[in-house]
Amino acid sequence: MVMKWFKENIWAAVAVTLLRIYVGWQWVDAGWHKLTGGFDAAGFLKGATANPVADHATKAAVFPNYTYFIEHFALPNVKLINILIPLGEFLIGVGLIVGGLTLTAAFFGMMLNFLFLFAGTVSTNPWLLLLAFVVFTAGANAGRFGLDAYLLPWLAKGWKKLTHRDAKPTAGGMKGKMLPH
Repeated sequence: MVMKWFKENIWAAVAVTLLRIYVGWQWVDAGWHKLTGGFDAAGFLKGATANPVADHATKAAVFPNYTYFIEHFALPNVKLINILIPLGEFLIGVGLIVGGLTLTAAFFGMMLNFLFLFAGTVSTNPWLLLLAFVVFTAGANAGRFGLDAYLLPWLAKGWKKLTHRDAKPTAGGMKGKMLPH
């Protein structure tokens, strides 16, 4: 009952809109500073591999697969990472602020927060992760007062056309069942 209210109520949509604009601004601000400030992830990535998140008792890496990913993919492709992180942060923020592809933006924002946490950076990541989860949980209601109000019906119509969901069943498509007369 609470989730139904959260996903459908107009006042819940107002609250989530304010929340998504706040979270979006945080992402735009972080992305803009990186886009215009000569961002280089190499030092961060080297630090994440040199000092991975470790168990206090055993000193073993808690996320060894993520450390492996950083060492063998992110660091060798740091030029790509230097583009993807700032641009991704900025676009996540824009999507949340304008309410366009809101759930996609919230999802990728949560993914970036998790990646930063796995690398050992706490900062504002837990807070933004929690707030993005609230936005994501609201579903389509999160974009009710944004571009999603226009964009989602248009995308649904295109998806139906693409997947032929409006087609009438035929006798051949019914796998041997007779159609009523």
